[in-house]
Amino acid sequence: MFISATNQESTSFGSLPDTPPSSSPPPVSTALCATSSPAFPFDQLKGTFLQLSTHQQEQLLADIIDQCDHTQLAYLHNLIAPRLKVDFLKRLPMEIALTILSHIDHPTTLARIACVSRHWNKLLKDESIWKRLCAKYHYDVQYHHMYPRGALPPRPSISAMVPASLPPLSYRALFQRKYSLNGTWKTGGRINYVENGLEGLVTSLQCDDKYIVIGCDNHRIEVFDTATGCKVRTLVGHEGGVWALEFKGGDDPLDPDRILVSAGCDRDVRVWNLDTGELLHVLSGHSQTVRCLKMKDKRTLVTGSRDFSLRIWDIEQGKLLHVLLGHQQSIRCLDICDNILVSGSYDSTARVWDLTTGRLLHVLSGHQSQIYSIVTDGVKVATGSFATHIRIWSVATGECLAVLHGHTSLVGQLELVSLPHTVNGQQEWRTALISGGADGCIRIWDWDAEGFECLQRISAHDNSITCIQTDHRWMLSGGNDGRIKLWNPIDGRLIRTLTAPAKLVWKLQFNESKAILVMQRTLDASPDRSDQTVLEIHNFDL
Repeated sequence: MFISATNQESTSFGSLPDTPPSSSPPPVSTALCATSSPAFPFDQLKGTFLQLSTHQQEQLLADIIDQCDHTQLAYLHNLIAPRLKVDFLKRLPMEIALTILSHIDHPTTLARIACVSRHWNKLLKDESIWKRLCAKYHYDVQYHHMYPRGALPPRPSISAMVPASLPPLSYRALFQRKYSLNGTWKTGGRINYVENGLEGLVTSLQCDDKYIVIGCDNHRIEVFDTATGCKVRTLVGHEGGVWALEFKGGDDPLDPDRILVSAGCDRDVRVWNLDTGELLHVLSGHSQTVRCLKMKDKRTLVTGSRDFSLRIWDIEQGKLLHVLLGHQQSIRCLDICDNILVSGSYDSTARVWDLTTGRLLHVLSGHQSQIYSIVTDGVKVATGSFATHIRIWSVATGECLAVLHGHTSLVGQLELVSLPHTVNGQQEWRTALISGGADGCIRIWDWDAEGFECLQRISAHDNSITCIQTDHRWMLSGGNDGRIKLWNPIDGRLIRTLTAPAKLVWKLQFNESKAILVMQRTLDASPDRSDQTVLEIHNFDL
């Protein structure tokens, strides 16, 4: 609903009133009351008044008013006051009126303006006003799916938001919906609790607008409907715990199939059609647990294993393309950007590879302990280690560009995100590096600046951070203290705690209108107060 003109604190934003009240009160009759003498010369009196000079007219009116009692003066006031009101916007050319309105940025004020008169309401239906507001509030990022950890969402591009086959975009409708979503995120949406269908430890999670896919250590992959929370199916076949999964697809009308890949303790990589549950391929070759994987697209997959190797697969054909050797211990993490593959290992090194050829480009040496997290944008690489610091490297040369200090325990979470910044009064988009540590702290670093300045230092949780996701508007963090918190990534301000405390937070993900949380809770209602894995779906599109 649109913001009420009488409630400044409302956070909802619906449609502007289509037929606001007119600015002028009902007309008051100007006819003089009939007197006891019907032959009184009204026309002659009006004619004489019009022949007088301006000064004489004013003097006559003043003399008449002096002879009036209170009731007559009140009548004159009601007659005159509406005639003195001037709609300045109506008297101005349309272009100037719209320019004046373009300087008003607060939606509540615009809602009140729309209620003033029909003309003002009509002015506020001009799309240029709402297009400017969409840009100012950064309401022009389209979510096609939930971005996995480490992925960098595209910077705002309104032209890329709507396919050519759809009707023209209404910026007014877009702003109203996004403003409403923004308010609901801050106050709380509708929560769907799913307490059945999940067992054991949750190792991996990915979601889009249709499916929630959860990998567990009980050898199973559970698939839920994002809208309803109902279980769609269970994918069985793995003979050990599922430690990593990812899917792509579902956002291209010409190629709608979602392809899911999963791997874990049984050393096999399985390729599924997520929409049907059909197993497409079983990719064998690793001799130890597959600890991490990453899809470049629906055809190319990279897996990292405790057998010290990485493997590049063609999952469309179900065949191995390259085996990447060189690491001396388990592969813990990897990331892909375009044709650049980076991997981090417990051997304290990271490596840069050419994804197409499998050729080793650089060995990144400098850490003194295991590497737990890695992320790249194709130009630079960030690695987080057990030794509490983060190193930044050049993809082109393999040189260490900086060492970022601040965390006091292992850095297990890294991701890149585009955030708006104001420089000399102008807004621009800059990339930030988000780091989360076992010390319970989150730090936000300026990725684009030469010195990699720390922009925000946040004491987020009382225990290690288990999961984190950030976009240009929100940052969601979960910790071993059982809490999930919503932050403003621009200023590091805590907005609210998203849900009731749990025993453990396994995984989380969110998109524009939903947040998916997987936790372990102690059930007070059960006789033995047993622990249970629960799924919460928070819907903010009310």
